[in-house]
Amino acid sequence: MPYEPPPELAGLSLGEVAELVAARKLPPVDQWSPPEQGDSEMRIAADGRWFHQDGEIRRPAMVRAFASLLLCDETGQHWLVTPTQKLLIEVEDAAFIAIDVKREGDKLAFRLNSDDLVIAGPEHPISAEGDPDTPALYLAVRHGARARLNRSTYAQLVEIAIEQSDELAVSSNGARFPLIPA
Repeated sequence: MPYEPPPELAGLSLGEVAELVAARKLPPVDQWSPPEQGDSEMRIAADGRWFHQDGEIRRPAMVRAFASLLLCDETGQHWLVTPTQKLLIEVEDAAFIAIDVKREGDKLAFRLNSDDLVIAGPEHPISAEGDPDTPALYLAVRHGARARLNRSTYAQLVEIAIEQSDELAVSSNGARFPLIPA
């Protein structure tokens, strides 16, 4: 069956986003303890492109499949995890890139470069890193992995913050997130 990406974020209601998120069956990588460890010879570049042995992986369905197997441990090391293997993967910045955001009511939904949809909130917080002059914003995705907001998504979020309050912060799903690093 060919891969069908989800519709554009702008055309979805937050209810539809929530349904798509709930319908996606992800492997329980955090519950697997594979006996074999190794190196995947894979790398995720800072711009979100995936490489294997320095050749770019260009098929979106392959990237989406590999992304579903990602786990980031407490040391910051990323792994591709299957029931039989746990393979190192080099990640230059973040495993995902947030490429779009939509606000509806008190919720912010993000689309990632892997076509994943994530609703920000207590389980998926937004964090600001770097310094106030050059902040980097990240969204927690799953299993310790996170997405860096690209420039246009960052700009969209700043516009939302300005609409929501006098401070540079946004709220989603009952949680508040400053957009300036502490």
